[in-house]
Amino acid sequence: MTIIANSLTSNLSRAIAQTQARIPEVSEESVTGRRVDLVGHLRGNIGEAFLSQQAVDSISTEREQLQIREARLDIVQSSLTFIQDTSSGIGTRLESALGIGDGQSVDTAARQAEDALSDVFTALNVRIGERYLFSGDATATAPFSTPEQLLSDVQTIASTAVDAADFATQIDAYFDDPLGPFQQGIYAGSQNISDPDGVNAVDPAITELIKGFAVLSLAQSDLNLALVSNNPSILQDAARTLSAGESAVVNLRADQGLNQEQIERAQTTLNFEETILTEAFNNITARDQFEAASELRRLETNLEAAFLLTSRLSNLQFVNFIG
Repeated sequence: MTIIANSLTSNLSRAIAQTQARIPEVSEESVTGRRVDLVGHLRGNIGEAFLSQQAVDSISTEREQLQIREARLDIVQSSLTFIQDTSSGIGTRLESALGIGDGQSVDTAARQAEDALSDVFTALNVRIGERYLFSGDATATAPFSTPEQLLSDVQTIASTAVDAADFATQIDAYFDDPLGPFQQGIYAGSQNISDPDGVNAVDPAITELIKGFAVLSLAQSDLNLALVSNNPSILQDAARTLSAGESAVVNLRADQGLNQEQIERAQTTLNFEETILTEAFNNITARDQFEAASELRRLETNLEAAFLLTSRLSNLQFVNFIG
């Protein structure tokens, strides 16, 4: 009889071990609603499940990349909007003051142009994390320092130019030539842009605005620049340059808006794909939580009964059996 009892005890021990191993899995399944042992559950379909999960994970990674792009574009748009708003009306006010011979208003508008130039430089130095957004590929470098050197250079040109035409030629070369002082000296970023969403601070639209501000600032009375005082066409041309720059910035913002729309469409597509893939993965790997909870209760009940029976068998003696 002892042999029979030992055999029963051995079988019960194995059953207890199997039940104890199963309980944590079923407990987790009752909480998560997903199978723990996918290999055992799916057998030949395990590859399909893993591919579905990889696809879902890939969507999460792509969504994070889109969110980073979206954040950068939002900041660029905000900066361009600020630049556009900063320039609004300055050229018009200066031209109007020139038309009526209001020297004080001309001086005020010229000072506003200089202040606006400083604000534009600050706006173009915006960054997200350690990445400067208007420096082209030189993302670790601020595109500008301060506008003092630029203003000094422009004042020097105004002081040395022989006439208005010579001034215009020198100013265009200073700002527009890729090898000129503005793009190679004042601007510290890169002219190359690998990022398809990128905009650098020497984009023609932005350069037009900066050029307009810089030349209009020459009308300040305390600078006493004879060439500028004697040739109002210089300031009128600068006002038109500023206006052209404003329009060009609007177009630049529109281009960035298209990129933002593209990202929004891509996010919508990802959401759709994720819904389909997640549903497919759930269909393969899901565990009914109510069913799992019921199984857990059965396992716990069986385990208690097995422990009780094992305890009784261990105390069983031959005399108890025959008595």
